[in-house]
Order: sequence, then C-alpha cells, then structure tokens
Amino acid sequence: MHRRRFLTHFGTGLAALAVSRSASAQSRQPAVTLAELRGSVSALDYDVRPGALDNQSAAFQRMLDETARRGIPVFLPAGTYVISNIKLPEGALISGVPGRTELVYGGDGHFLSGHDLRQVRLSNLVVDGVNRWTGAGVDGLIDLRGVPDVTLDDLTVRGAGRDGIHLERCGGRIADCSISGAARFGIYAVESTGLTVRGNRVDACADGGVIIHRWAEGDDGTMIVGNRITNIGAVSGGTGQWGNAINLFRADNVLVSGNRIEGAAFSAVRGNAARNLQIVDNNCRAIGETAIYSEFGFENAIVARNFIDGAANGISVTNFNDGGRAATVSGNIIRNIVATGPYEPDAPGFGTGIAVEADTTVTGNMIEGVARFGINAGWGPYLRDCVLSSNVIRDARIGIGISEAPGAGTVLVSANVIGARQGAIRAHRWADLTTGELLGARRGVPENIILADNRLA
Repeated sequence: MHRRRFLTHFGTGLAALAVSRSASAQSRQPAVTLAELRGSVSALDYDVRPGALDNQSAAFQRMLDETARRGIPVFLPAGTYVISNIKLPEGALISGVPGRTELVYGGDGHFLSGHDLRQVRLSNLVVDGVNRWTGAGVDGLIDLRGVPDVTLDDLTVRGAGRDGIHLERCGGRIADCSISGAARFGIYAVESTGLTVRGNRVDACADGGVIIHRWAEGDDGTMIVGNRITNIGAVSGGTGQWGNAINLFRADNVLVSGNRIEGAAFSAVRGNAARNLQIVDNNCRAIGETAIYSEFGFENAIVARNFIDGAANGISVTNFNDGGRAATVSGNIIRNIVATGPYEPDAPGFGTGIAVEADTTVTGNMIEGVARFGINAGWGPYLRDCVLSSNVIRDARIGIGISEAPGAGTVLVSANVIGARQGAIRAHRWADLTTGELLGARRGVPENIILADNRLA
C-alpha cells in the first residue's frame, strides 16, 4: 500500500530517469537500483522504530542521510519517534501515516531544520514540539532556510515553543496542514520566492497566524488561499504589530483570497507597505481591531468581495502621509462595527466601516451597523481624488464623513443610499465636524466635495 502511494508521487520522474539511463545501464553499475525504483523504504529497515523508549536522533539522522543520498523516500510507520537536532539533507522525502506517525521533540537544541538545499518534502506527519523552546538561531519546529522547493503536505504541527513553521528565502507550498498552539506565529515566511499557503488550519497561536515579511520591500508573490485561521492572540501586546491572522510587511504582489478567519486580536488581514496587494473573497468574523488594512506606504490595493462581521473598524486604506495611495474597495459587506478596541485610539477613534485617503474608488459596498462613520474619506489634509459611489449604508452614526481641512483634495460622492442617525453626509476638520447635513444642501458644501444623486435610506 505504502509503496504504491509513493510510486504515484515519484514514479513518473523515476521512470523517466530509468528510461534515459537504460542504454548505458548494461555497461556500468546503475545509479538507481530496481528495488529503489519501486518506491520508499521503511524506517524499520534502518532500526528506527516507533515507540522506542530512548531518543532515536542518531539513527534517524543516519537514515535520512543515507536515503537522501540514494534518492529514496522514507516511510515512517505509525507510532511515536522522539528525536532532536535533525538536519534535513538535500532531497529529504519523508512521509508517514496521517495522524498516526508522531515526531516528538526531545529538547536540547532544535527539531527539524534544513539550510541551503534544493528540495525538502514532508507529508502525513504529526510534528509535536510539546511546548519546548528551541535553541538560539532556530525559530520554528520546522525551520527551513534557502530551500526553493519546499513541500509540506498534510502535517499536524503543534506545541511550538516559537513558530510552528519558519521559512526564510524559500518557495514551494504549505498545504492542508493543521498548525496550533504556537508560542509566536503559526507560519512565518520571510523573503519568499513563490510560496503558496493553501488549505491550512491555523488555530490558537499566541501572536499571529500566517506572517509574510521581507527584509526590504520587493516582489514576493506569495499566495495565501483557502485557509481557516482562528483564535489568534496578541500576547506581546502592541497596537497591531502582533495579533493578526494574516500579516504582510514589505511583500509585493501577494494574493490573499478565500480565507475563513474568526477571532483575531487585531486584524484579519493586515498589509503594511505591501504593493499590488489583492485581498478578495475572505470571510472575517470577531476581529478585535481593523478587520482589513492596507497601510503605510502601500500602493495599488484591491479589497473586494470580503465579508466582515464584527470588528472595531471594517476596512482601512490609509496613511497617505506615508505615501499610501491607489486602491479600489468594492463589493464588500461590513456589519457590526463597534467603537471599542484593544487600546485607546487617537481621533477619530474606532467604529468606521471603510476609511480611505488617496486615489481610491469605493463602490458597491454594503455597510450596516457602525458606531461612527459608514465611510470616512480623508483625515486633515490627507485626502486626494477619491470616489464614493453606489454604496448602501444603514444604521450608522454618520453615513459619510469627508475632510475639508486646508489642503484636502477632491471627493466625488454619488448615487449612495444612506441611513444615518446624525447626518447622511457631513464634513470635518480633523476630529471636529464642521457642517450640518450636506445631502440635499444648496449652500455650505465645501469646495472639495462634489455631490450627486445621493438618497436617504
């Protein structure tokens, strides 16, 4: 059974190798034996046995080194293997019985690490850190650096003393894994080279779920698709650097799509200085601060078709003062936005459905039940060329707020349907409201505000 499964994954490439070498196989010793072509070897063949009372690290390392050198996958039978300080060799291919093959960290150093390799593949394993700290220079239970072809499939990673999975300068995929109980981040990837994070379950991590960073701003291209992320804390405190289900920093050209996020101390998706960012089709509930952020020097963001139910702010596309500009915010449904959050905020405070500042179109959104502004455009002079059109706003304190402070740029407000308790459209200078109701007003509309065809709900 196990040989057939591995033959499915690796047999095509090995068969091609066998054909290409068949002409010369008669004249010299073959590089790959017929036995190896059939598939994997069992750990039992190397005296690595599940349930052994002693730490099997030395035997486990010898097994990996030998099988990787020969290009053979390793199959680990069901059971528990206590190991430490394992250095994954070039081409390591390790698999087990899903949910039943457990690698348990024995402490005193690191668990599974690999540096400057071409390929590593781990699948169908339970990786248990038993909440033990790793040594200096190693940040994850699975810690890989400089590996362009990483495949982590159907792993259960739990009890990490720092990060569950830690990648630096890696590409490949993390797919269908379950990661829980990390003392810092579930998945941390820095300087990625074409990484896909798909279909994973990330739960109960102390400071973050999926973290995609770069040391300097540049193309990253990570795809974060179809993950379920729940119960993300912010044990380290702060005002947003921790506590995010998905966090992007300096990472350009990233796609965040189709994720189900519930329970994050700060944001569901937080993009900081991330250019060409797409945040689409995500379902976000019970978020402690701003549900979706594109902030601080971002450029070219698409925030579309997301569902947000319960947060201190809905969507924020701001920080024009730091160069943040150019976005579309469309087709989102935003509900139950409250005025309280995890810290005491600066003005205007929490409770806004959508906030934008520069070169941004806000269209076709449904916003219902917000403590302050349904949509707020600009803050002080930080406002330029925004369009707010065809949105439906219900049960807001103020439907649409717009800055008219000196230096504020133009806003077009058209074809919105607005239900609000203290004004459908009003202008402000910083924290102070400066006008009464502008919807339908014939006089007193600030020069930077253009109104057309708006209606009361």
